[in-house]
Amino acid sequence: MDQLRTDDPKAPAGDFTLSDDPFALFSTWMRDAEAAEPEDPNAMALATAGSDGLPDVRMVLLKGFDAHGFVFYTNVQSAKGEELARNPQAALVLHWKSLRRQIRARGPVTPVTPEEADAYFESRRRESRLGAIASQQSRPLADRATLMATVTELASRYEDGPIPRPEHWTGFRISPVSLEFWQNGDYRLHDRVRFTRAGDGWSRSRLYP
Repeated sequence: MDQLRTDDPKAPAGDFTLSDDPFALFSTWMRDAEAAEPEDPNAMALATAGSDGLPDVRMVLLKGFDAHGFVFYTNVQSAKGEELARNPQAALVLHWKSLRRQIRARGPVTPVTPEEADAYFESRRRESRLGAIASQQSRPLADRATLMATVTELASRYEDGPIPRPEHWTGFRISPVSLEFWQNGDYRLHDRVRFTRAGDGWSRSRLYP
């Protein structure tokens, strides 16, 4: 069977035999990252297309994944929310410097269900839920004091009671049509393996570095 390199001294020990399921491999690499990365192993660069046709990219946090795709949450009135409303396609990159690994994916984007969004919103810290309501993400802000005053007002309004998920805050799922796994190699002889959606399954090919 095809294998990714294991002779990189910084790569974690283990069996990197590739299966025919890219999400199984993603799960393995994510577990390695959670054990090795000191900060936000689920941080990923998310690229969308702006109304001017130019690409736009920012860091977001991956909050869930399964065979259907990769989920993140945001304010739909933000720049990325508005861009996805116009052009519901995106690309992502996760890069783990300590492991010298990278994963790229791209595909169409769809909203998560209201039930999924409600469940995740409820799981967040209370302060984060208040912040999600207070922030008019991507819009001009006169000063930080204005934002903090809004947070204080909301904290007083809700006190210890439930904080409802605002309608402008939800999640999106990127359903990849391709997934590429990259492992650093000596002398820039890296390993690259791409999975491409083929009907209900995946095809796999190795790429030159």
